Amino acid sequence: MSAITHRRVMKIALPVVLSNVTVPLLGAVDTAVIGQMGQAAPLGAVGLGAVILATLFWAFGFLRMSTSGLAAQAQGAGDAAERAAVLLRALMVAGAAGLVLIGAQSLLFAGAFAISPASAEVEGLARQYLSIRIWGAPATIALYALTGWLVGLERTRAVLVLQLWQNGLNIGLDLWFVLGLGWGVPGVALATLISEATGLLLGLWLARDALRGVLAAALARLWDRAALARMFTASRDIMIRTILLQLSFTSFVFLGARHGDVTLAANQVLMQFLEITAYALDGFAIAAETLVGQAVGARALGQTRSASRISLQWGFGGAAVMAAAFLVLGGPIIDLMTTATEVRAEARQFLPWLVLAPLIGVASWIFDGIFIGALMTRQMLRAMALSVAVYGLALVALSPLGNHGLWAALMVLNATRGLTMWRAFPQIEAKVLSGAAA
Repeated sequence: MSAITHRRVMKIALPVVLSNVTVPLLGAVDTAVIGQMGQAAPLGAVGLGAVILATLFWAFGFLRMSTSGLAAQAQGAGDAAERAAVLLRALMVAGAAGLVLIGAQSLLFAGAFAISPASAEVEGLARQYLSIRIWGAPATIALYALTGWLVGLERTRAVLVLQLWQNGLNIGLDLWFVLGLGWGVPGVALATLISEATGLLLGLWLARDALRGVLAAALARLWDRAALARMFTASRDIMIRTILLQLSFTSFVFLGARHGDVTLAANQVLMQFLEITAYALDGFAIAAETLVGQAVGARALGQTRSASRISLQWGFGGAAVMAAAFLVLGGPIIDLMTTATEVRAEARQFLPWLVLAPLIGVASWIFDGIFIGALMTRQMLRAMALSVAVYGLALVALSPLGNHGLWAALMVLNATRGLTMWRAFPQIEAKVLSGAAA
């Protein structure tokens, strides 16, 4: 491996940060374009349909992270055939998962509308949206795998190109299909379907050089039992860990609703600060995934430590910048997000927690990347399970403090995640020294 430097970390991180900027932009354009129709039902239909599909596709989001760790370690070990085989296996799983979703669409959509009923008009439009977009399921899930694979190979510029192509084409087709041709909700769905399908083709083209010359050897290893077991184990652990994390945030929202509509709305506004922080700092977690994974694959202890240390340094630096920005600009940001006077006032009461959040949470986010790169997913899952248990106790103990207690418990969750993974980090070093498989 070449040296782990600050420049190398930033070279990986910056394209990820830039690509993340395009994600909320696409959602805003989708909403604005449909909003030009001047009716509430199309807006509700697109929003509901997008949430249903995001939930279904999210179930396979583990492919992004597990593929990243596996590809990075194959890259670090200099095993070109296994590096290609990692991608082929992930694409195989993605294709199968997508076909299952297409085949089960009637049952899945019926269940979704039973859980979240809507008016007949909204449901009818949402079904039109879903019936088009579901055909992109194999491409959407395959793009998770491709993105993770590119990250593992330190090719985040390719990830940026892929994201710019998809979102740029989607926005352009949105404008043409909806405002130009008047296709309404089906136009938005078709724009997304086309952008995802062409995005997959572009991603495969970007991956072509790493497959050239080793495709036959990769195909020969496709059904290797040990490799498949590693993939299954990592994917299972990451999926369960992600479910636990999602349940924690869901409980936060539900418990916040007990404090009244104004507090619920204020919490929703403030949660956007956490989303902004995640987008801004995600690049450093990705850099940790890539470089730690490669260092572990190369059995290079010094570089494993360097990659972890430098990623954490940049993460904490970025967190300090985010905290300062929220301290100075938090009030104006709240005012941009809502015009309701009572919600603005309520959100300002709890803004100090969001100033602290980046500083408290950054260690857990970067360590996530470190442990994914090292494929120490079982240890990461154990840390999450312990942290969620501590979070539950904190919710009970701090409940007399009302919404302040709720935010304090969320800080406890992230602090415990960071602390437990920090204490488990020597296990990564031991793995490198022993040369053991993941």
